Amino acid sequence: MRAMTTAVDALLITADNALRTLFAPHRAARPTPTVPPERQAEAAQMTEGERRLAGALMRVNHVGEICAQALYTGQALAARLGPGSAAERERTARHLEAAAQDETDHLAWCQQRLDELGDRRSLLCPLWYAGALGIGLAAGLAGRGVSLGFVVETERQVEAHLDGHLERLPTRDHPSRAIVAQMKEDEIRHARDAQHAGGVELPTPVKWAMRAAAKVMTTVAHRI
Repeated sequence: MRAMTTAVDALLITADNALRTLFAPHRAARPTPTVPPERQAEAAQMTEGERRLAGALMRVNHVGEICAQALYTGQALAARLGPGSAAERERTARHLEAAAQDETDHLAWCQQRLDELGDRRSLLCPLWYAGALGIGLAAGLAGRGVSLGFVVETERQVEAHLDGHLERLPTRDHPSRAIVAQMKEDEIRHARDAQHAGGVELPTPVKWAMRAAAKVMTTVAHRI
């Protein structure tokens, strides 16, 4: 009976996380990264073209955070339902959920910046979430080391993606750049923590597949 209760609880937590991510207002535990007033004033002078570009890039970042929530949720579900001692399974799940809290902050920051830019989130958020949840569940079912290794590789690829956005964002868009820079710092820490916790190196074909999936998401989310 206890195992059944735990499984039901894990499924309810997963469903609750999905609904909160997709439909509830996002609230960050940390303040949004800010810039000095003179840089805010400079950002306010961006052209319409610069604002559209910034909005498209921040929309992609918002989708990335939707996917991050789904990945961590799927991996945490697999950890709780998988083999091993109850203590180890719960420890892995809580490690993933702690990282997901930073991603919640990122999600709220990206949404706030989209609102400030007068832009919108992707119209395909439920689809992105469902796909990433399935990938996270599969990674989690492969075992603790692979699941944490998946976190390491994901965050490394996200770090590179954010570097690209720092190069592409309009020079005057200091608020977006501050958010992206803090996101990058958090992702580096997530990768380091997951590696120290026992993440294993993923096979090269898996890394290629992850890059290909990310390329599809970023290309589509830039426009839709």
